[in-house]
Amino acid sequence: MITSFSPGTRLGRYKVHSLLGAGLAEVFLAYDTLLYRNVALKILPVDLFGKRQQLNRFEQEARAGSALNHPNIITIHEIGVEGNIHFIATEFIEGETLRLKLQARLEIKETLEIATQIAAALEAAHQRGIVHRDIKPENVMVRTDGLVKVLDFGLAKLTEKTDDVPIDSHADTRPLVKTTPGTVVGTIAYMSPEQARGLEVDARTDIFSLGVVLYEMLTGSRPFEGATVSDVLAAILKSEPAPLGDNAPAELQRIVKKTLQKDVNERYQTSKDLLIDLKSIRHDLDFSVELERSGIPRKAEQSASPQDQSFHPSPWVEKIARGVRRHKRFIAVALALLVIGAIAYLIWRGRPLAPVATQIKSIAVLPLQNATGDANLDYLSDGVSESLLDKLSQLPQIKVIARSSSFKYRGENIDIQDVANKLGVQAIIMGRVMRRGDDLTIRVEVIDVHENKQLWGEEYTRKVADTLPVQQEIAQTISEKLRLKLTGAQEKQLAKRPTENPEAYQLYLTGLFVSRTNLKNSLDYFTQATILDPNFAVAFYRLSWCYFYLGYNSEVDPKETSPKARALLQRALQIDDSLAEAHSLMAAIKQSEWDWAGAENEITRVLELNPNTAVAHQLNANRLAKAGRIEEAVTESRLAQSLDPLEIPPKIQEGGIYYFARRFDEAIARFQQIVKLAPDSALAHGWLGYAYAAKGMYREAIMEYQQRTNRDGDSTSDQCYLGYALAKSEKRNEALALLNKLKTTKDYVSLAELAILYIGLGDKEKAFESLEKAYVAHDLQLQNLRADPHYDDLHADQRFQDLLRRIGV
Repeated sequence: MITSFSPGTRLGRYKVHSLLGAGLAEVFLAYDTLLYRNVALKILPVDLFGKRQQLNRFEQEARAGSALNHPNIITIHEIGVEGNIHFIATEFIEGETLRLKLQARLEIKETLEIATQIAAALEAAHQRGIVHRDIKPENVMVRTDGLVKVLDFGLAKLTEKTDDVPIDSHADTRPLVKTTPGTVVGTIAYMSPEQARGLEVDARTDIFSLGVVLYEMLTGSRPFEGATVSDVLAAILKSEPAPLGDNAPAELQRIVKKTLQKDVNERYQTSKDLLIDLKSIRHDLDFSVELERSGIPRKAEQSASPQDQSFHPSPWVEKIARGVRRHKRFIAVALALLVIGAIAYLIWRGRPLAPVATQIKSIAVLPLQNATGDANLDYLSDGVSESLLDKLSQLPQIKVIARSSSFKYRGENIDIQDVANKLGVQAIIMGRVMRRGDDLTIRVEVIDVHENKQLWGEEYTRKVADTLPVQQEIAQTISEKLRLKLTGAQEKQLAKRPTENPEAYQLYLTGLFVSRTNLKNSLDYFTQATILDPNFAVAFYRLSWCYFYLGYNSEVDPKETSPKARALLQRALQIDDSLAEAHSLMAAIKQSEWDWAGAENEITRVLELNPNTAVAHQLNANRLAKAGRIEEAVTESRLAQSLDPLEIPPKIQEGGIYYFARRFDEAIARFQQIVKLAPDSALAHGWLGYAYAAKGMYREAIMEYQQRTNRDGDSTSDQCYLGYALAKSEKRNEALALLNKLKTTKDYVSLAELAILYIGLGDKEKAFESLEKAYVAHDLQLQNLRADPHYDDLHADQRFQDLLRRIGV
């Protein structure tokens, strides 16, 4: 086994952090220093180097996995060799194996959810001619958000299909990687009968193994047990498993029984057939529960006798099931289009939203509830709601609350009055989505909060296949219902679809989820979306946004990210110049480039395109504050807060305006309010520390910096400001220790912020030397040079004034 990989060890571009697990190969958590993300490194032991069979299997796993691109299959980033070390770099999955989850008995709903996702992964692999051959709980990871990932294609077998055979056919396949006849490969308890006998296998062996896993999830024990390996093999070949029990619906028992047929011709013939049946029973059960909870009987049951009122899923005819032509990703995007269109349609066709005397001028769109029971559609529910919100926010006569505030309210037990008061709106749009087979049922309601009544509410059912023309209807229904006189350009913008590619849209929505907690990890999703659709303007914008703010926040060297951010954003605007959010980012980029006039033009453009863009008002407030126009800046900041009332950054900005104006008492009071409101906000503690330090309250500043570090880690930016406060509070040795650490670290350090530490130490020459280097490097933090009070000790020096002139501030 490998023993030299201690924390900090480098393997090419990867920096090892810790051991995750060990088997034939060891797996380490590592950091990709090129693409700024955590990865899992699977490393072939050195003592196996040169053993061709193990090496072939190791390389085969990489080839098999890298050929697949599916949400439920682990992503292979790279296969590489460093010296005599062979490794595979994959995505790092935060969660637990299915084996660990099986320590507690799973509910039927969760079991079906996991099994459906495994089947979806197998369907994707089988369509590429890849058979896993080792499906077992140890090779299935369940992420913290419920997403399932199938791992370890180390035993994968590749098959080659003849040109005239359908993709899901097993009639004529030839092995590309052949196993010696009679060789047993896999994990005994989860083997198919043909696998246990050492015969040639195809995709149907994975279906059997999934059946074993499904049985174990439902019962807590495996279907084929024995005291010895031979006994287990005999049970697989000859014994029938015990029934699942009375708690399992008859349809589910049928599905499990069919997966475990010993004759491959009596088993499910394709994973697609199994996937359809699993989805059908899951949706049938979930829909029944939802209807019972909501008190709405199904039409087929309204005339039934009392003894027939309990739910009995009807069997699904396989021939019809195999006729379903689209997979989950298409349905996900179709659902997005449907819900947006249905909401707009129902609002338009229903009775008037409000009489003229109480015309609705402010609304909030709450996230639609995902009532399907499919955790994989949670991200879609948010995406649908966000799309509706984005379209409504483009209407100039109505105020629409930003997503970051309105999406804090989820679930069923929401106090509408409380939500409206906190968001400052007159009306709220909310709803939920249910799916049964190919039917989607959407319940939507619009609440007039002032009148405390439902303006409109209805249940709407439509076929998924009828949803593609919905976008044009959205533009027409929203504009007519709200009685707004829109320009031709506004009507065209409302009717626009972001992409025609369902898979690109799914990747985009996933990237949105990931970016809210980890910018680096979202890069892959947005990049793949732009590759699938080179005209996906919003995806290019989001990718640019991630790169820019990684540099702006000093997480990485802006020299690496800024050119990428600008190029990607230019591509987005080249595709669609009417994207308000893209112009907002361009304003931020131009500020970072010291193009102050260009930034002002971009901000003006944003406010013309979408006056409901909270970020644009924040940018404008920032520009006005740095120009010394404090009261105008505060007005803009408060407008941003009204559009995004529950988010912390807009509230912090108002305190930042007072800070830049040297009104430190007002700044401290504001930041103290925010810290009290959001004690876990690292950003708020950091800004309170800045204000304390600027006022000369260094002990208090140090305490706030420590609070920030405890919540958000110890960044190089934080160390610069902490060093300043330590030096000013006569803790010079500690400040010098920080300075030495910053000078020797391999992490990115802003030279403009390093100058602040030199200022605290009283070394003006070193401070100016660092600032000059920052100027040459075009350090993003130099845009704060005149505004930040930490530079005040340099103001009287002519060199400082000259630097301001060159920067343009």
